[in-house]
Amino acid sequence: MAKTPRLMPTNPRLFRAQVVRSVRLTPSMHRVTVTGLDLHEFDHLGYDHWFRLFVQLPHQDAFELPELDGAKWWPPFLAIPEAVRPHCANYTVAAHRQDVGELDIDFVVHTGADGAPEGRAAIWACAAQPGDELAVLDQGRIFDCPPDASEVLVVAEETGLPGVVGIAASLPRDTVGRIIQEVPTAADVRDLDAPAGVTVTWVVREHEDPSAVPGTAALEELRRHTLSDDRGYAFVVGESTLATEGRRHLHRAGLPKSRITFSGFWKHEAKIRVDA
Repeated sequence: MAKTPRLMPTNPRLFRAQVVRSVRLTPSMHRVTVTGLDLHEFDHLGYDHWFRLFVQLPHQDAFELPELDGAKWWPPFLAIPEAVRPHCANYTVAAHRQDVGELDIDFVVHTGADGAPEGRAAIWACAAQPGDELAVLDQGRIFDCPPDASEVLVVAEETGLPGVVGIAASLPRDTVGRIIQEVPTAADVRDLDAPAGVTVTWVVREHEDPSAVPGTAALEELRRHTLSDDRGYAFVVGESTLATEGRRHLHRAGLPKSRITFSGFWKHEAKIRVDA
């Protein structure tokens, strides 16, 4: 979550929208494109700009959502009767086309033994049809690189990939550094619009250990990385262990805590996503 006020919208705004299309991008990523009457007014900040996503659950007959009051959205949301309260999860802007008022949202798809998607948001995304209703509450961004950073280091597993895609494209073109991105399969690797001075390392889990906890391979790759000095900036996100152990390793290697942004989106043991 964004903790720096200047990276957050001064008046978080709720945008109601409808699904335009739903497509599988890669074996592990599904994209839903949405539009709304005022989505052209969404102030996209680039990088890992995120929002709270509200969607209708399968057992609900209608999409019930009162007007939420910016930063004070939680109490009115909880006031909605549980039987009709929509699912809420945190997601990243994959792309925003202001001219047509469209927003792309990428969902990581994990499947069970039967091959069916797991997780409320992924199940919704894979079944989404044109016209389905949803809402997004703007939350700003988390990536907060100091202007004097000597290098940028970005580390994530697949749940952080949508944010990494945005960060790579938003970095100043003279940025130097490295991106370490773990994905489940080779077919999940995609082109990143990263600056020429940023090396992109794809860590493919099926080539390492397909049964390993997501983030384990990225963490091992991070531990092999050598920092150039103590003036860099690191952004480590994804599964809880990757985020916390990654931060601990970087601090021990000499990077000040103030120059490390970390966020554990989910915890493997519980299999519950709290951010995306």
